[in-house]
Amino acid sequence: MSIADWFRQLRLDSIWDTLIIVAASLLCITVHETCHGWAAYWQGDDTAKRMGRLSFNPLHHVDWVGLLMMALVRFGWAKPVPVDMRRFRNPRLGMALTALAGPVSNVLLALVSLALRMVAIFLALKTGAGAVWNYVILFLEYTALLSAGLAVFNLFPIPPLDGSKILLAVLPGPYYAKWMRYERYGMILLVILLLLNVLDTPLLFLRSQLIDGISWLLTPLAQALGRMML
Repeated sequence: MSIADWFRQLRLDSIWDTLIIVAASLLCITVHETCHGWAAYWQGDDTAKRMGRLSFNPLHHVDWVGLLMMALVRFGWAKPVPVDMRRFRNPRLGMALTALAGPVSNVLLALVSLALRMVAIFLALKTGAGAVWNYVILFLEYTALLSAGLAVFNLFPIPPLDGSKILLAVLPGPYYAKWMRYERYGMILLVILLLLNVLDTPLLFLRSQLIDGISWLLTPLAQALGRMML
């Protein structure tokens, strides 16, 4: 078989889709983890900075298993940013704000991605749709979906997800101590729930609701672009 024949037999659309999903996944987890690090840094903890994690280089954050999960099932994880809550001025509140920074950054990334997708569709229609525009639109669509999925997934109150750290900030002292005692078993519980597909339905529902909410917020932009098409 010649090189030309080998290229012709490849399903290039499928290959490009996979590459776009991986690129979108890397962007989502990089923004998520970098914002964790910056939130901690602004509150007095420079651990992430000293370890080179205040970076938008995805190689500093990627967990290859978590990236694979993001690409395959649209929910995944990255290497956690190291945080020393003892350095925070208010340790429990500081930990909650640091944890919240990740999901919030993903919601904002999903909003920006959907807004840019609307603009890209408008430009594609104005200039004539081509392969490049199609890939740009697909990348922005995947980024929005993956980022929204990462946000809602991490808000579940199961250690080591961000939601568990946010919950700790509002738990009374005795409950806080009990929670910390069993925190190390959270990852085992999370893996079991994922393997049994228990989280699939609530995750998909919450992601859909988040995307719908963001789309509603972008209604004025969609209407403005629609008027410009006339």
